[in-house]
Amino acid sequence: MTSDPPALPGLTIRAAGTLLRDGSCTSVALTEAVLARLAATESRIHAYAFVCAESARAAATVADRELMAGNDRGPLHGIPVGVKDVIDIAGLPTRCGSASRADAAPAMRDAAVVARLRAAGAVIVGKTVTHEFAAGVTSPPARNPWDPDRIPGGSSGGSAAAVAAGSALAALGTDTAGSIRIPAALVGAVGLKPTYGSVSRDGVFPLSWSLDTVGPLATTVDDAQLVFEAIREPAGAPSPVDGDSLAGVRLGVPRPYFFDRLQPDVASAVEQAIRRLGDLGATIIDVDWPDAAVAAAVGFVICRPELAAVHEQTLRTTPERFGPVLRARLEAFSLFPAAGYLRGRRAQVAVRRSIAFLYRRHDLAALVTPTVPATATSADAATIAYPDGDEPVHSGFTRFTMPFNATGQPALSIPVGFDRIGLPIGLQIVGRPHDEATVCRIGRACETATAAARRWPAL
Repeated sequence: MTSDPPALPGLTIRAAGTLLRDGSCTSVALTEAVLARLAATESRIHAYAFVCAESARAAATVADRELMAGNDRGPLHGIPVGVKDVIDIAGLPTRCGSASRADAAPAMRDAAVVARLRAAGAVIVGKTVTHEFAAGVTSPPARNPWDPDRIPGGSSGGSAAAVAAGSALAALGTDTAGSIRIPAALVGAVGLKPTYGSVSRDGVFPLSWSLDTVGPLATTVDDAQLVFEAIREPAGAPSPVDGDSLAGVRLGVPRPYFFDRLQPDVASAVEQAIRRLGDLGATIIDVDWPDAAVAAAVGFVICRPELAAVHEQTLRTTPERFGPVLRARLEAFSLFPAAGYLRGRRAQVAVRRSIAFLYRRHDLAALVTPTVPATATSADAATIAYPDGDEPVHSGFTRFTMPFNATGQPALSIPVGFDRIGLPIGLQIVGRPHDEATVCRIGRACETATAAARRWPAL
């Protein structure tokens, strides 16, 4: 067996698995290549909060030994991955990107999703940077590998940056208002928010109990699906790779709300991607979901008081340990009346019924929208620039993602192009509950027809 290091970034889990099984590479060599890439890029992109180099090498050695003995744990066997720092890894503190947890004790056991990764043979490289308590879209100090002066999105910004930079072949993130899909779109990665409740959150520090979802970021749709199948409950068998045809697939395009106020390059790339989907055989239908804005509002009405409840004790005793932005939000959210929260939960039932009716009425397999209305902003900017004026980054980047946290549906972001200065643009594909397979089938077909999926930052 040889141990030539593979080329990074852009190496897929599928391709790496072939190398591991035909003797072209070992997990040790692959892990060393990822650690070398990490060392070469971290000074610019700051994707990691902790690096577990020695334990990763030990796990890779075990993975090689098992493969040689014929004990193949599946597609993730020997694959180096990152884990967002709101998810427990035994022996490491879960600091959640916050000074308020600087003295957090090491976790006593792995989160359920980490245990599933280990059971699948994955090699844990480290914990990736998150926006403080996953409550934002910029993820400082992480930066965008396409332009380190720009944000990687958030809150799973470190996971997305690591995948785009090649310092992980995949990574886990969490998504409460778009925190997997937003950074995926801004760095040109693939991000899958599974159906709410389909992946265990045991051992995951909460942002909002009613909305939080754990999911993968990866280089391709196929890779994201492989990770999802390993971490979902119950774990699933690897799905076959479908052909490129989308004949018989009905896709809704909700132009009202989801196509309002886009940066021109985003609008152009998304429209081109929709035409590609039509060329692949999909039936494209213009639809209107009049409750989209309501769904987004419902998501925030639920999320904000739940976030305040999570941090109630710390806010009361040591509020100075929070960052100033989060502290101000928590102080405001803690004043939200219980009656308003309960009305939000009732409205959530209504918007779920509303979106289900839309799918039934038009016999839709999925909705297709921009993931976010703009490309990555400067790390020093607090607004998104449009030709007609600016918008705050938080409300702007969650505008198209939060509605589907409120409804709980699976949603996938895939790269479909670049703006005029070379920053990635994402397309969102939203499926029926528990139908991640169809969402990934659509995304994979579009990805195959899109050269954007095969470009990676040079750094």
